[in-house]
Amino acid sequence: MIRIILIGYMGAGKTTVGKALAKELGVPFYDLDWYIESRMHKTVAQIFAEKGEEGFRKIEHNMLHEIAEFEDVIVSCGGGTPCFFDNIDYMNQQGPVIYLKADPEVLYKHLVMSKNDRPLLRGKSPEELITFIREQLEKREPFYSKAKYTLDVSLLDNYEKIQISVNNIRKLLNL
Repeated sequence: MIRIILIGYMGAGKTTVGKALAKELGVPFYDLDWYIESRMHKTVAQIFAEKGEEGFRKIEHNMLHEIAEFEDVIVSCGGGTPCFFDNIDYMNQQGPVIYLKADPEVLYKHLVMSKNDRPLLRGKSPEELITFIREQLEKREPFYSKAKYTLDVSLLDNYEKIQISVNNIRKLLNL
């Protein structure tokens, strides 16, 4: 049975790498945010607007417990998922957790294009955004670092480099 959970800050490439890895291994891929949206029939942004971050995190926690029970699956989690409740400890019990780690500047470049789609980033200037990313990474690093594996993904800017990351995960996990 394969059950791999990818964590890391938003914009690190969890969905991109997760999809490529799932395709190569021939197993389904689930993005936790997409799963939440399909189950709740609302976007993450709508849930944040209606219930606030605390309400969203409770839903996320419950959906994580659903999805992490699936067999033969690759799961990518939202950037904050490991940082709430006992989520990171629970994930580590379910299978190998891989932290996709990237520098703040790389994350900024990835996120600046999609910041309006992400509730926590909406309305921030470029300076506020890079400061926010650095501060969030500092707070989240203690949770991210609990992952069994860490993979530097600072250079996921083309298909070849995505494939290198997939190959590195396969080596890490002997797949």
